[in-house]
Amino acid sequence: MKGSSPGKFAKGVHLRIRRLRRSELPVDSVALARFLIGKTLVRESASGRISGRIVEVEAYVPGDAAAHSFRGPTRANRSLFLRRGHAYVYFAYGSSFMMNVSAETDGIGGGVLIRALEPLEGIALMRRHRRTDNIFDLTRGPGRLASALKIDRRLDGIDLCARGPLWLGAAIKPSGKIGQSARIGISREVHRLLRFYERGNPHVSGPKWLSP
Repeated sequence: MKGSSPGKFAKGVHLRIRRLRRSELPVDSVALARFLIGKTLVRESASGRISGRIVEVEAYVPGDAAAHSFRGPTRANRSLFLRRGHAYVYFAYGSSFMMNVSAETDGIGGGVLIRALEPLEGIALMRRHRRTDNIFDLTRGPGRLASALKIDRRLDGIDLCARGPLWLGAAIKPSGKIGQSARIGISREVHRLLRFYERGNPHVSGPKWLSP
């Protein structure tokens, strides 16, 4: 968001974040993607709490040839077929974990890829995990985000609406205007405008021309 100060909520303040109830989550991949902009992703660990505002997502809808669920459930992607509000974590490009939120009813494959966060709490931990002091490189992009929050396959299938090491929280401030574009880094269904982001937020990933 223009004029926002990265991490300003985290300095000396323990945020009160309300956990989202499953009943609040839309039962639709596109609707859930838009809904999640401005909401909070929270990672709890023995080292402390890390949290961030969700500022960029991509929807992968049922029947989408670019989605991991396209060919049906497998041992690897079965979390995408859980009812909305569960984590689907996978290893991509031989280098990075990425996290989706299941988005449909039980047995229907659809999800929302969390592409970027605006850091809130645990910024020192994020910097240690990412080995960088540049706040704009901590959680800008799905691989960096997972690295900063220590998200890996051990969290695959976790209920994001329940108490645990990873969960979804309500917005702590109103979101800005939401932009929409084609998705990034795919070779199928490239024409579909299923990427959503908070306009003007410096933590959004991808080329600037794609996020006007």
